[in-house]
Amino acid sequence: MAGSAEVIIYVVSDAAGDTGELVVRAAVAQFHPVQTDIRRAPFVMDIPTLERFVLQAKLSGAIVLYTLVIPHLREAMKNLAREHEVEAIDLLGSLIESLERQTGRHSRQEPGLNHVLDADYFRKVDAVEFAVRYDDAKDPSGVLKADIVLIGVSRTSKTPLSMYLAHQKYKVANIPLVPEIKAPKELFNVPVERIIGLTIGVPYLNTIRKERLKALGLPDSASYAAEDRILKELEYAEGIMKQIGCVVIDVSHRAVEETASLIMEHFRSD
Repeated sequence: MAGSAEVIIYVVSDAAGDTGELVVRAAVAQFHPVQTDIRRAPFVMDIPTLERFVLQAKLSGAIVLYTLVIPHLREAMKNLAREHEVEAIDLLGSLIESLERQTGRHSRQEPGLNHVLDADYFRKVDAVEFAVRYDDAKDPSGVLKADIVLIGVSRTSKTPLSMYLAHQKYKVANIPLVPEIKAPKELFNVPVERIIGLTIGVPYLNTIRKERLKALGLPDSASYAAEDRILKELEYAEGIMKQIGCVVIDVSHRAVEETASLIMEHFRSD
């Protein structure tokens, strides 16, 4: 898998898999702009299902990260990964075993205890569903209901930011700005303090888009990654942002977590 254009990671859990995915996203942020495909396998409760995901991972040359609390599933995953020669990382097992030794007590072996079904948890679920529903201007009316509206050209991390902020319980909609497509009228009816513009340096975006084209098996000479095309898009986006008067953040060389932190700081200070 070394040197591949895209890294595939299966996050296997006997609960929702949020913990595993957050850890994976924190790790892969260190390799930006390497493309990653995170495939979540939640609520796995039997060995045949575990084996199915292990075999899928083997076929795609993927890494498996698992957060299995139930001991027999954790042991089965370890054995299946060894049997099928799949690279697998046990995120919780060693820590749970260490805590059992230190405390002299057995773990409760109940998946999902860190997601007690309280109001905060339901707000997070609602926010994640909102981000998916109103991603990439699928339904422009979402901007009127959002806590945060992200705008910017393609590959300025709008979708990853929307999902990260959703896990912080913000309802986020995002709108791509493309010169050939008129910005939705709803965008101009949103209070300006809710809108965040995302910009990026031309050379940096050029590199990211070339990598994206390679990952899709397309030539990096396509107009999508051409500097004159990128400059045209950025100038158009800058014009929209100036018209709206929103805060603008340069995401060049910034991890998603850093940009999200700046956005949350802005909203907390309002």
